[in-house]
Amino acid sequence: MTDSTDLVPAGTFSARLIDACTASWDAYTRHPFVAGMADGALPSAAFRYYLQQDYLFLIHFARAYALAVYKSDTLDDMRSAAATVSALVDTEMKLHVQYCAGLGMTEAEMAAVPEDPACVAYTRFVLDRGHAGDLLDLYAALAPCVIGYGVIGARLAADPATRRGAGNPYDAWITMYSGPDYREVVRKSVAQIERLAVRRGGEARFDSLAATFRLATDLEVGFWQMGLDAAHRN
Repeated sequence: MTDSTDLVPAGTFSARLIDACTASWDAYTRHPFVAGMADGALPSAAFRYYLQQDYLFLIHFARAYALAVYKSDTLDDMRSAAATVSALVDTEMKLHVQYCAGLGMTEAEMAAVPEDPACVAYTRFVLDRGHAGDLLDLYAALAPCVIGYGVIGARLAADPATRRGAGNPYDAWITMYSGPDYREVVRKSVAQIERLAVRRGGEARFDSLAATFRLATDLEVGFWQMGLDAAHRN
């Protein structure tokens, strides 16, 4: 399996989705934007634009998990999705705002930023898959973001070539997504997909779900590239 670390155990449904799109997965998890965070060379304008769009992205992902509550047919699934909505709205977005404040960006300024076409394409795709399909379709579209950030964070933290500490302006991002709290988020996501795949006929639908996962992964590539392109425009 390509670059999945121990976060996605071999043989799980999530691991097989990754294995079905290794070229896209590598393009996402080893994108030049990621490499720039690892060595600290990423232009600050690229990261700033990415953070502004990520604020809007998180709003739409909260909507997607709210849709997951509606699409759920068990209380456990409802509780899991509702807990994620709460975590996004009450915790992660507050942390995002605090992080951006340290870079001189206010929440009002981020909310007023026009949504980039790359953000529109990605978030609306996820919502469309959730509306058109069932809960497993929705989680297949959400998975590259949730799992991929954990894989990227773990790999960068473990790589001795990654610059750590005050010498790297992106060290806090690496620390966040390689830390135990986010690792637990990934573990729960993988376990949820595994359960849904069993209950909702994932094996018979694998090709369709893999196509959703691959396209969401490609849209993640576009989200990184969006940041680099913004830096080149400035």
